[in-house]
Amino acid sequence: MQEYIRQFADQAIALLGSLPTVEIAKAMNILQAAFERDGRIYVIGNGGSLALATHWVADFNKTVFSHNLNEEQRRFQAIRLPTTEEELTAWANDIGYDMVFAGPLQNYIQETDVLIAISSSGNSENIIRAVNLARSHQVPVIGLSGFDGGRLNPLCDAKILVATPMAEYELVEGIHAVILHLFTKYFKDCFDSVARLQKS
Repeated sequence: MQEYIRQFADQAIALLGSLPTVEIAKAMNILQAAFERDGRIYVIGNGGSLALATHWVADFNKTVFSHNLNEEQRRFQAIRLPTTEEELTAWANDIGYDMVFAGPLQNYIQETDVLIAISSSGNSENIIRAVNLARSHQVPVIGLSGFDGGRLNPLCDAKILVATPMAEYELVEGIHAVILHLFTKYFKDCFDSVARLQKS
């Protein structure tokens, strides 16, 4: 059992050591640009990826400015789509599961926005439809994918691929969580630094 644990840890460490840093930095620049133009960040995913999207939105909206919540300043606007389970099931039941992301996104999307699409396989049709909708509005797309990247990876402006053998969901989702936490910590540290300089 301990050997199994060590092997899993070694795999995770190897993936962390080979993170696509250029693409992650590109994603951070896209998020920074959205902030500067007062755009919104929409985040989508299925299953465990939806849980990651929901967790990240909760963290990002509060944590980035956690030391400056009383300051009158613009903040990031990260929104998980669909915003409620009621909306998700209504789209799935009435229109089709392929539209559970693209349908709600169509209601909101503007050229100032960003879409983050999280999909381990990169092949979920509902993800691809939302990404194509974003691209048709010239909205940049940050993609977090796994395995071989599937159809999602080549469609994205920032291509964050956690390359693993097929079906290694545990490793891919775990590394995706680390990358999303990295986004949050990076911007929290940046805005904390700006706040300190303004007060000095």
